[in-house]
Amino acid sequence: MSRRILKSGLLATVAVFAFLPTAGAATASAATVPAPQGVVQNFEYTVLPAPAAQRHHYYRTLGRVTTRHVRLNVRSGPSTRYRVVGHRHSNRLVPVACKSYGGSVRGNHTWYRLPHRKGYISAHYVRVGHAVPWC
Repeated sequence: MSRRILKSGLLATVAVFAFLPTAGAATASAATVPAPQGVVQNFEYTVLPAPAAQRHHYYRTLGRVTTRHVRLNVRSGPSTRYRVVGHRHSNRLVPVACKSYGGSVRGNHTWYRLPHRKGYISAHYVRVGHAVPWC
């Protein structure tokens, strides 16, 4: 399918949901909505706010580059076979979005993806303080 068809379908879906009446839209707390007409009135629907994990597009943590006197290559993919798209200097903090499996760097197959699809850096040369989710 072409992108134009997908975008127009997405816009139509968003427009439909924009015109549907929603209860509790003005409040962030949980709200109780009565069942629609013609439905057995023995129960009620409950609308809950979205979990915190769904509000963010990615989980980001910081890592420190551990190369000594050498710049760390940022690559377009998770392997040394991908082209170099940038550099990070030694002992600098870098934001990390997630980790993925890729080409081996001194026995380490883990690569960290930078936020906003800026590239990949080898986990062999980066130390992070928290667990990083898989992509």
